[in-house]
Amino acid sequence: MATHPVELAIRSRLAALEPVTLDLRDESAQHAGHAGARPSGGSHWQLTIVSDAFRGKNAVARHRMVYEALGDLMKRDVHALKIEALAPDQN
Repeated sequence: MATHPVELAIRSRLAALEPVTLDLRDESAQHAGHAGARPSGGSHWQLTIVSDAFRGKNAVARHRMVYEALGDLMKRDVHALKIEALAPDQN
């Protein structure tokens, strides 16, 4: 199965956070028929990311860093993103 273009864009942008671990799952099929869901998928995501960049930051700050890295993808391509952002010593 081919990788969705939105997944490629998300992974590319999150590389700026130099993740030690990045697990990204397209959950769009679970939201078929709901707001923001597209038949092609790529609208609803679950992300687990571990990065030294998150060390010493609280959960809100870590989420902001993820949103900042994703930039306009959050307005244009991603309808929903569930985030678990951790420093290496937290996973």
